[in-house]
Amino acid sequence: MAPKPFCLVSACLLGLCTRYDGKSKQNEACRPLLNQYRYIPICPEQLGGLPTPRPPASLVGGDGHAVLDGHARVLDIHGRDLSAAFIRGASMVLAIARMQGLQVALLKSNSPSCGCTPITGVCAALLEREGIVLQEY
Repeated sequence: MAPKPFCLVSACLLGLCTRYDGKSKQNEACRPLLNQYRYIPICPEQLGGLPTPRPPASLVGGDGHAVLDGHARVLDIHGRDLSAAFIRGASMVLAIARMQGLQVALLKSNSPSCGCTPITGVCAALLEREGIVLQEY
């Protein structure tokens, strides 16, 4: 029997307390799909050097693609520009994906890092550019 392939998964979906508010967003709906994979939990915001808990942040002026291209920013509720940390974290997630040859990522919805709809987050945008299949929960 061939080993299961790896995938990335937002750590908060697994019940890890990595969200901005220090809580988890465990999501049982993604569990059946996770049974098909060996998975690597990731939190782009933590990998980018941001603490937990941290003030909530939003995309301003565009989506994650626009942030990566320097046309939009990620600001926290105090107006601090966190774009560099979000890009750094997304780049680290992409490095993990490349090292493991990953083709799938299960990401947290409505996140300025991981969200796919209605606005694509920074990490989701970078993974999408790499051709990684994104599924949102």
